[in-house]
Amino acid sequence: MQSILGVVSLLLLVAQLLLIARAVLDWSVALAGPAPSTSIRSRLSSGVHAVTEPVLAPVRRVLPPVRFRSVAIDLSFIVVFLAIVLVRALIS
Repeated sequence: MQSILGVVSLLLLVAQLLLIARAVLDWSVALAGPAPSTSIRSRLSSGVHAVTEPVLAPVRRVLPPVRFRSVAIDLSFIVVFLAIVLVRALIS
């Protein structure tokens, strides 16, 4: 049973790291501008989005982004990230 919880914790850690990578890549687009479609950053961003979007999209449908003037805060990212942190803390 302990080994199963260890594997689940490891998978959740990988999900956390992918979410952090998504945030960093999204901010890099905001700060440095869009990358050419053949660049490493663009390919990494596409890959990370493809992996994380199936998890974030259902939460986003229930909890839409909050808008403050021209800025939108994606609450789905925050909710999923905190849920992963909570589950990892409970199984550790």
